[in-house]
This record gives sequence, structure tokens and C-alpha cells, in this order.
Amino acid sequence: MTKKTSTASTPLVDCPTCGIAHSYDTSSPYRPFCSDRCKLIDLGEWASEGHAIPGEPVWDDMMSDELELKH
Repeated sequence: MTKKTSTASTPLVDCPTCGIAHSYDTSSPYRPFCSDRCKLIDLGEWASEGHAIPGEPVWDDMMSDELELKH
């Protein structure tokens, strides 16, 4: 593993998935990730509910048992 150095315009950040330090270049389509692979791994975690935002569940009115059908 090689350590990258940053320039004045591109700071170094750690990839949220793998932890490798990489340049945070605003032209990168993968930021804040280091690669497409790490970006897809993170997306898969959200899709499989491996990641979640803490809080109370929110129910949509359309899914509520209290929904009144009006014709």
C-alpha cells in the first residue's frame, strides 16, 4: 500500500469503505470513495440495510392502517 501525498488544492481523505488515503479531487466521480468498487460496496450496504440512520421509523400515510379510503 502506498501513501499518496496531497497538493495544495486537493486534500487527502480516507475512503469511507476501505480506509485508504486518497486525493479528494472534485473531478472524481467516486468521491468521497477511492474507486467505483468502494462506492458500490457502500451502496450495497445501504440497499441491504447494513447502514441505517438512527431514529424512529416513519410510516407513510399510504401504508398506515388508519388510511381512510374516499371514493
